[in-house]
Amino acid sequence: MNNPDVIIIGSGIAALTAANQLSKEKNVIIITKSGVNHSNSFHAQGGVAAAIRSNDDWHSHYTDTIIAGCFHNDDSNTRTLVQKGSDYVKQLISDGMPFDQRKDGDLYFGMEGAHSKRRIVHAGGDATGKAIITFMFQQLNDNVSIIEYEMVIDLIVHDHRCIGVITKNANDKLITYYAPSTIIATGGCGHVYATTSNDATVTGDGIAIAYRAGAKLADLEFIQFHPTLLYKDNKVLGLVSEAVRGEGAYLIDRHGNRVMQGVHELEDLAPRDVVARTIFHKQNKGEQVFLNIANVKSFASRFPTIHHLCNEHGIDVNKSILPVTPGAHFMMGGIEANYHGQTSMEGLYALGEAACTGVHGANRLASNSLLEGIVFGHLASNDILNNSIKDRLVPSGDLEKACKQGEGKLINHTVLPQKKELKDKMMKYVGVIRNAKNLQKMKAWLEKYDFFNQTLYELSKNEVEIVNMLTTAWLITTSALERPESRGGHHRSDYPVQVEQWCKQRITRHIDEHNFKSKGAL
Repeated sequence: MNNPDVIIIGSGIAALTAANQLSKEKNVIIITKSGVNHSNSFHAQGGVAAAIRSNDDWHSHYTDTIIAGCFHNDDSNTRTLVQKGSDYVKQLISDGMPFDQRKDGDLYFGMEGAHSKRRIVHAGGDATGKAIITFMFQQLNDNVSIIEYEMVIDLIVHDHRCIGVITKNANDKLITYYAPSTIIATGGCGHVYATTSNDATVTGDGIAIAYRAGAKLADLEFIQFHPTLLYKDNKVLGLVSEAVRGEGAYLIDRHGNRVMQGVHELEDLAPRDVVARTIFHKQNKGEQVFLNIANVKSFASRFPTIHHLCNEHGIDVNKSILPVTPGAHFMMGGIEANYHGQTSMEGLYALGEAACTGVHGANRLASNSLLEGIVFGHLASNDILNNSIKDRLVPSGDLEKACKQGEGKLINHTVLPQKKELKDKMMKYVGVIRNAKNLQKMKAWLEKYDFFNQTLYELSKNEVEIVNMLTTAWLITTSALERPESRGGHHRSDYPVQVEQWCKQRITRHIDEHNFKSKGAL
């Protein structure tokens, strides 16, 4: 099916939500560079945030979201996220998605950082992503074709309209696919950094291919570092979900002192950027930070994935002390997209972490990521179904030849850096804390490599991935240089303006202006 109605790049929750809706009327191809389960969505331990309890409402969820986002959120899209999110999660439950329940049969609602209420639904304890992705794959019909281990390396653009993609398959053969609509749902860029919670396949590919095609990007400086990655012998072993702190765990130093006391009014459930910076400062002073799980009831059954991870790597959970460190987790920015996932380029949509709809502001609220994929996956598919591009543009032989072979100088294979060197430098110079001197160092290092305006068709898939990493790293670095303030996931030590205080001053006024019911959000 080389000429489908819709091409979807990626296989996470946003991709599958869109595919399920679109396949009711259209032929869809899902293309993923690895196996279908290699996505951040599949590995998501946290749940889905939705105001569906009787004592909750969208106003409260909205307030929590914009406070965590340091008031950098797009107001309209954030309202859409929390309002429609409740409806779509209810529909998911109605369709048979098995979220965890209490003994009385009611849904179990978890608590996570910066939320004012328990509103997180989970599945399989800490295996929500796996459960939802498995469920969604089961819903796919015959109108969806899945192509694994094939990497999209570029978009095909004609008159500023995306008309398809160019891929390399498992045998490094170039293949072209044409479609009236293409959706980028490739996830974020965690593996541009040395320390990350992300699946190994998440290397900023979607950001890079959109940039090369000329699509607008936004807010790439805002990278969220998750505070609690399991860490042993200078190696990240996996993620320790924020839900663990929501169930009573707390951060301590090697002397047993509470790390977050006196730092923020929410202490261990403060927004992620606050907690990550606090741990980072401790580590810079030579201190190690641990998560004390002694207060978490039935840890093994409530968090089976994390429990297994600890046992696998020789960490004794009976001692109730887990070594943790911050790591790159989520990109708030991305390919600029509107309410319907439409980008600045006709025929091109962006969804999930690859997109920037503004719903996360400068710092994502816990468990809003899966929700984003569900909500905007629905909205984008509705837009495509209601406004289909009828004509299918297939380029002439000359244009197709140019797409496949490229023009100009090819990158010299020997001048590309090793991935490890790039990742280490990004962690050092463009990590949790930034300043102009380090950002300039990183920018200069990146620009030694000739990755701009180069054709990629003669490179291996691994080399294309390095080019994508270089491109995304450069975009993050230059964006960080252009924002001379500290806000959310972007913290500049040379501009130590604390927007947190400014945000607090706005909270009461903001709630009063909108006449919110849920003042308990404070």
